[in-house]
Amino acid sequence: MPSFDVVSEADMVEVRNAVDQTNKEIGTRFDFRGSDARVEQKEHELTVFADSEFQLGQVKDVLTGKMAKRKVDVRFLDEGKIEKIGGDRVKQIVTVKNGIQTDSAKKIVKLVKDNKLKVQASIQGDAVRVTGAKKDDLQATMAMLRKEVPDIPLEFNNFRN
Repeated sequence: MPSFDVVSEADMVEVRNAVDQTNKEIGTRFDFRGSDARVEQKEHELTVFADSEFQLGQVKDVLTGKMAKRKVDVRFLDEGKIEKIGGDRVKQIVTVKNGIQTDSAKKIVKLVKDNKLKVQASIQGDAVRVTGAKKDDLQATMAMLRKEVPDIPLEFNNFRN
């Protein structure tokens, strides 16, 4: 029976490359001379450091630009609160979302069922598996999900005939 998985995963290699390029650009830019602005990465967590909130915004702009150039969807980034770490210095934790959260997965399953296509959707951990009798129904489901779910960067993989 044909099937595919709906997933939402960032390419962590490209995220690492974007962080490295951001740090390199910040190190060479004139407006960041003498500052301690940088981005650090730990697994799925980025920590953005800067000397002021304005500079923090500039660092995040550089980071999102580098992510976009490397084809990493910026909807994966979930920004936390801005914290003061002494003097005017600030930091912000940006989480890289990986996987589809349960409430979003339920929304996707409900959309598939309400669309009345001859496919079934089931939640499989942090992915949603869609199965159907015809390949055309699966492709129609993909097109519908691309259109109806704009807030989550969806990918379709593991397509089987």
